[in-house]
Amino acid sequence: MYMESNVYFSLWSKYRPAILQLMKASANEAQQYQLSAHEFKAVGDKTKSGYTFLLETLDGKASNNVAGSAVARDLLLVLQQSKTGTLLMGEASYQLRLDKQFVFHVTRKPEAVEASSEASTLS
Repeated sequence: MYMESNVYFSLWSKYRPAILQLMKASANEAQQYQLSAHEFKAVGDKTKSGYTFLLETLDGKASNNVAGSAVARDLLLVLQQSKTGTLLMGEASYQLRLDKQFVFHVTRKPEAVEASSEASTLS
């Protein structure tokens, strides 16, 4: 039986390698990946908004309020506990979104990329 907190942690841990690959590939263009709806429904902790969420990261932390979404909070926790995830989120800002069809979207925010390249040009 799952504890109330971090109920999606093991599920996101399973998807972590794929998500990290999507984050790396999103440097060129936005990425998406079809997740298995039945796995989320098996956890059975659906919120008012369903399983959908939008998680925006900045400097390795959420830059938007995800307090009401256990799905988003647990994803952030999995990424923060990954060396690669921490490194990627430290280098750029990301928009991570799960839609109603359980398609996971990863977008690397261009403003973070521009700021990073400007800083290296000034060096």
